[in-house]
Amino acid sequence: MICIIMGSESDLKIAEKGIDILKKFGVDFEVRVASAHRTPELVEDIVKNSNARVFITIAGLAAHLPGVVAALTTKPVIAVPVESKLDGIDALLSCVQMPPGIPTATVGIDRGDNAAILAVEMLAISDEELSKKLKEFRKKQKEKVMKSDEKVKYLFY
Repeated sequence: MICIIMGSESDLKIAEKGIDILKKFGVDFEVRVASAHRTPELVEDIVKNSNARVFITIAGLAAHLPGVVAALTTKPVIAVPVESKLDGIDALLSCVQMPPGIPTATVGIDRGDNAAILAVEMLAISDEELSKKLKEFRKKQKEKVMKSDEKVKYLFY
């Protein structure tokens, strides 16, 4: 089970990238909206009562949501910084500059899909079936690149 927490409903388009991945892998998930600043009690309630094994947090601007979630659990927290005022650099730096002892794994700006893949990889450590699905996923990615290479390699001769 993976819990996706968005700081705002406006982050749904980023969450949907991850949701699509989780559906492809058949991983159970829940999606919530909670603000580290406006609803800290809700964030705490979600984290403390979730059956999730991994949390994906999506936040922009000050991007404190990943750090707050990480402070409330010892389970893995993946931060997805959101493009905002400073092209997302502000959120990215907030997500990666965590204090010692309270880490978050941070993916690229707006990369809800990579957050989901990373979460699946974490779950696959103890799930052989999920591990097989990941290997097949990577195989398909490789095949797609190889087909693209075959398509374009002779275009400029």
